[in-house]
Amino acid sequence: MAISDQLAERLPLLRRYARALCGSQRSGDSYVRALLEGAIDNKSLREEIGQGRVPLYRAFTRLWTTSHVEGGDTNLAGGREGATHARLAVIPPEHRQALLLTTLEEFTPAEAGDVLGLEAEEVEALVARAVAEIDDETATTVLVIEDEPLIAMQLESLVTELGHEVVATATTRSQAVEAFREHVPGLVLADIQLADASSGIDAVEEILAIGDVPVVFITAYPERLLTGERPEPTYLVTKPFREETVRTAISQALFFSTAQQH
Repeated sequence: MAISDQLAERLPLLRRYARALCGSQRSGDSYVRALLEGAIDNKSLREEIGQGRVPLYRAFTRLWTTSHVEGGDTNLAGGREGATHARLAVIPPEHRQALLLTTLEEFTPAEAGDVLGLEAEEVEALVARAVAEIDDETATTVLVIEDEPLIAMQLESLVTELGHEVVATATTRSQAVEAFREHVPGLVLADIQLADASSGIDAVEEILAIGDVPVVFITAYPERLLTGERPEPTYLVTKPFREETVRTAISQALFFSTAQQH
């Protein structure tokens, strides 16, 4: 398979990781784009990132930790990006990277260690520290947009175990918007395909037009939301999901949301 075809398959997941790491679509996508532009002029880099997911993420990590990318800098004087940078400064980058690589991206500790230049045991220790550092967000209310009852119940159980409260579960776009207006939750978990063939994407867009709220998409169709060609979600979990992955995505979303509120 040509390198371009291999990258086309892996880039959506790299965008997901980059967005979660940076706390925004703009910043994450800027770093991914810079990596690809560098590969155009650098044959050895192009060959490296074509060797698999681990080499791809390792090259991205090298860029992210050593370079300033235009459009990817969150160190601004004020506003949301500035608040996000201040929040991130509290947590060492390697801690966040280890957590996201092993949960959101589902690398083994050994693979994540290869990406970060660490031993597997060191990665596991960093993950434990990261969980302790970001798992102190205040409890919030949650709207679940999901038309599969068993998955909805599973998500409600996860949310409750994290100390949050599910205030409503919606199975259609209209129900989701109505529930948001009624409860104004602090977090939304949303599927893409809903019960009446309506779109969870459209539901979220309508919700965000009403009020600003962090959103985590949980879907079997991640490629629809990771193109980098339009405004897209920062936090996305692929079905079938691991509970640990959902927990991490929720914690990350609330972590950055807390930053933006200060």
